[in-house]
Amino acid sequence: MSAIESVLHESRIFQPPAELAAQAAIPGMDAYRAIVAQAERDYEGFWAKLARETLTWKKPFTKVLDESDAPFYSWFEDGELNASYNCLDRHVEAGRGGETAIIFEADDGTVTRVTYAELLARVCRLANALKARGIGKGDRVVIYMPMSIEGVVAMQACARIGAPHSVVFGGFSSKSLNERLVDVGAVALITADEQMRGGKALPLKAIADEALAMGGCEAVKSVIVYRRTGGAVQWNGERDLWLHELVAHEADSCEPEWVSAEQPLFVLYTSGSTGKPKGVQHSTGGFLLWAAQTIKWAFDWKPEDVFWCTADIGWITGHTYIAYGPLALGATQVMFEGVPTYPHGGRFWQMIE
Repeated sequence: MSAIESVLHESRIFQPPAELAAQAAIPGMDAYRAIVAQAERDYEGFWAKLARETLTWKKPFTKVLDESDAPFYSWFEDGELNASYNCLDRHVEAGRGGETAIIFEADDGTVTRVTYAELLARVCRLANALKARGIGKGDRVVIYMPMSIEGVVAMQACARIGAPHSVVFGGFSSKSLNERLVDVGAVALITADEQMRGGKALPLKAIADEALAMGGCEAVKSVIVYRRTGGAVQWNGERDLWLHELVAHEADSCEPEWVSAEQPLFVLYTSGSTGKPKGVQHSTGGFLLWAAQTIKWAFDWKPEDVFWCTADIGWITGHTYIAYGPLALGATQVMFEGVPTYPHGGRFWQMIE
């Protein structure tokens, strides 16, 4: 049998227009090589400078990197910060609370805009509600939500009180949800009655009920339900709570829980396609710095830009480039609930236009 010869070889280099390269965050290969050389010469100093410039610290770090327990490296571990504060409060405090944080387009085309001040208030109300339910620093909360502003609010509210979250993609089965609830040791679940996808309603609450009924989730004392469609749901009065009722009387301010840079921000599971899903833990400081920095470097984001990552918040891309990275920079971003082929194949291009 003859060998299959690959034709997927490309040696041409396509340079961007000179005027575009000149205004880029990294304006050409020479600038890129200079950054790499700087990092190689003094990687601790390199990352310390970026961490101080990019993030706001409640307690400044004095130790950049601890390699004593390699490969379990620790970054900025004696520093303290809060991811939610870095994504919301500091922009409001800088007088930018009226700027748009999220432009959300629902499956049916309905557009909702939320400012940084409004997003902060919503996050604080849910954070206060979670604390009132006895949820605090170190407690794990699973989020099984549709693409929505409420999904980002849930993630940010957990970060605000130091409760690591674990988001489960809304398309996963009850078995997949159960596995993650059990493995992470969740004390609460935030979900929705239904989600809309391509014009069809999908029953998230019913799937969540099935997952909880499978056993091993006895630690879950609160199931908080976002009313997305108004579809009928089964109700457990001892456990289930409507999100809108839960936050209705909560204050719209909440002091952030200041945590070590090495405090887990979230646990996200691999898909399980090659075996049991594996929980990957991400720490607060290192993750937040890299999320913000790569938007500046890889996407060449500028303050006047509108940013759009089309991923779902159930994946690491959605965590990095929807829930945290753009908000850490104070960007205006688009979020989309549906699919690119509904109601027509040009949906994305229409949205971009």
